[in-house]
Amino acid sequence: MRRRHVLATLVATGAAVALVAGPHTSKATADSNQLYLYRVPATSEAAAQRLIRSGFDVLENRSGADLYVLGDDATPAALRSAGFTPAGAEKIRPATWKAPSTRLVPGAAPPSVAPIDETYYGGYHTVRAQYAHLDKVAADHPDLATVVDYGDSYLKSRNPATGYDLKAICLTRKQAGDCALDPNAPKPRFLLMSQIHAREIVTGDIAWRFIDYLAGGYGTNAEVTALLDSTEVWVVPIVNPDGVDLVQQGGNRPYLQRKNLDAGAGAGCANPPTAFDQSGVDLNRNTGNHWDTSGVSHNVCSQTYDGRAGDSEPESTAIEGLFRRLYADQRGPDDGDAAPATTRGAMITLHSYAGMNLFPWGWSTRHTANDAALRAIAAKMSSYNGYQYGQPGEILYNASGTSDDWSYGELGIASFTIEVASCGSFTPAYSCTGTDFTKNLPALMYVAGKAKAPYQP
Repeated sequence: MRRRHVLATLVATGAAVALVAGPHTSKATADSNQLYLYRVPATSEAAAQRLIRSGFDVLENRSGADLYVLGDDATPAALRSAGFTPAGAEKIRPATWKAPSTRLVPGAAPPSVAPIDETYYGGYHTVRAQYAHLDKVAADHPDLATVVDYGDSYLKSRNPATGYDLKAICLTRKQAGDCALDPNAPKPRFLLMSQIHAREIVTGDIAWRFIDYLAGGYGTNAEVTALLDSTEVWVVPIVNPDGVDLVQQGGNRPYLQRKNLDAGAGAGCANPPTAFDQSGVDLNRNTGNHWDTSGVSHNVCSQTYDGRAGDSEPESTAIEGLFRRLYADQRGPDDGDAAPATTRGAMITLHSYAGMNLFPWGWSTRHTANDAALRAIAAKMSSYNGYQYGQPGEILYNASGTSDDWSYGELGIASFTIEVASCGSFTPAYSCTGTDFTKNLPALMYVAGKAKAPYQP
């Protein structure tokens, strides 16, 4: 439920160049490449919610009382019309990487490399590469790994000739009953998911590295061996493959895509997308638990448009279906119900780029009945990665319909979001995946190890 994910790594290729004294006054054109990161004072939660509801591309980052808005030359005037005063702007360079060949590109040439070797922007792996990687790990480690197809993307659900399957991998030292889609599994489970927001490119490759770390470390790394002997580790490297397929095309504006590609949601929106005008639904605002409560926009072209209804998107219902097949429902139906001390299961969803460890609730600043345990785990995570921790409304802003609110609220499992720092860049160089992976690996391993009894000391 809550995922304040308003930030969405926007993948704007490059580094912020200059802090300009004031916003540009020239009117942006439909072909404009130039983007700016505007610093906008929003001293209260009410102001933050108004900024989001107005349809601005509010990033998931905060500095004191200021939030950050991605926009173009016309954005300052729009902010002023909405009652906000931008304090300055960083100029961002657009993405210019060459598009790989993928089957969703009209008239795409046959791939020039094997699927597992297909990359963009200096090394980031395409959807085809990610899925080929899952298959290779399973083939190389049949005693450890199983690949599961858990549904279809929006495009594939409309036309089997387009879009993608939705895939996960299970890693454990396999014994009878392991990696089965059965909530009464013999082992506890930890699930890591990434790229629910398509443009947050660093997160998918962190998932890739985590898979390799586990598969390659079994039998030689004592911590990995102990974890996989006792726990099932599930990884969903790309929750939103249709959106990622568009992002990996680079170019003028496709890299800005955050949402899925639901053409029915905003048929009149910009194509290719802009930072504040794109079709689709924000999958991290679309879950049915406290849907449409906070941190969303009803503007169908907004980055935080939460859909026609809760769970309206096939990607949402598919990932929730996977969770329900992996975890028993261990918590009562009311917001104040506590998950019992006997609860098993934990999950982390990766986003970028604020450098935060977040936990439920996100739709409200109310504490969950398991707040003490969740807060203690988040504090321990922060001791590893150095990030700020708290509920979204405490350190960022409230947001509803998020994946970690859903998994805790519906099933009771210990649920967290890590906003990786992404080397302080919207579109970090590929080398940043190694930096972020190394920084966050201890936190991932710690939470995975807590899956057997997360609410016990």
